[in-house]
Amino acid sequence: MSVRKVQGRSGWAVNFAVITIKPTMLAALSHTWIDGDKIPATGGCIIVPNHVSHLDPLLTAYFVHDHGRIPRYLAKSGLFDTLGVGTILKSARQIPVERLSKDAVGAYDAAVQAVNDGECVVVYPEGTLTRDLDLWPMRGKSGAARIALATGAPVIPVGHWGVQDVLYPYATRPNLFPRKKVTMKAGDPVHLDDLRAQPQTPRIVNQATDRIMSAITDIVADLRGEEAPAERFDPRKAGVRPIGNPTEKKDRP
Repeated sequence: MSVRKVQGRSGWAVNFAVITIKPTMLAALSHTWIDGDKIPATGGCIIVPNHVSHLDPLLTAYFVHDHGRIPRYLAKSGLFDTLGVGTILKSARQIPVERLSKDAVGAYDAAVQAVNDGECVVVYPEGTLTRDLDLWPMRGKSGAARIALATGAPVIPVGHWGVQDVLYPYATRPNLFPRKKVTMKAGDPVHLDDLRAQPQTPRIVNQATDRIMSAITDIVADLRGEEAPAERFDPRKAGVRPIGNPTEKKDRP
């Protein structure tokens, strides 16, 4: 495993997270990093991981930071109103997203600006924890593809497996014993150059999204040692709620 030193100033919020959260992750998890040097050492880039646990952002930040970059996230806006967590997120210049809202366009603009400014932006293209019962990557949303097409920056697919054994989707308590192993692997940049040269129609954006999700799924299949489903799970077709715990009843008006 190669580890790169972070260049430049991280700021107090990032340093605080490294000092407090990283040792906790080290104690709780055995980890294997694979091909993290495929994350560009400098310049704007977009990291696109699969999403199986609420621990994913911490795990991905650990992986990205170990390979020399400070990640900026598109995070659900409610977290920014949480005492303590909100202060850290704001100070670390993370990007709030008003999910299922017209205000989400502001997050898109901020992400594009961050990438164009040379930053490393992490986007979970599924938009939420996977609804696939076997935890395979599901149908992606268009945000990551649109940011990639608008900026021309490299899109680095990342797959991981094992964190669901620590905190299963929507579980309220972690399972720390025995110590679990997590593996995270980066892939080659997703090929999008031919699509960038065309008008950004919904068809082109969908093609870019499919390529991104295919690249992520291939990595996850490799880590799992299994063959992925021939068709990705589509929550809309299945009638599954788009955000929140799909097993809970919807709130009444």
